[in-house]
Amino acid sequence: MDAAVAFGRVLRRLRTEAGLTQEELGFEADLRRTFVSVLELGHQQPTLTTIIKLAKALKHSAQDIIGLVEAEMHRSGRRRR
Repeated sequence: MDAAVAFGRVLRRLRTEAGLTQEELGFEADLRRTFVSVLELGHQQPTLTTIIKLAKALKHSAQDIIGLVEAEMHRSGRRRR
């Protein structure tokens, strides 16, 4: 699985678990709602700065989020085999 798609899946899961809309997450992370949508769809990879902003808004560490993305990629890779 592509890293951008895995990141998008993790981001959407964390956002919904936090009870936030894309607009609310964008506001908390100082990002546009449309950019949050692009990330969730896996159309673009985030920069390190963006990951840190999102992590703070979601009350997670950037390290935790990256770990979840790696796990998502690993899970998806095992399903294809």
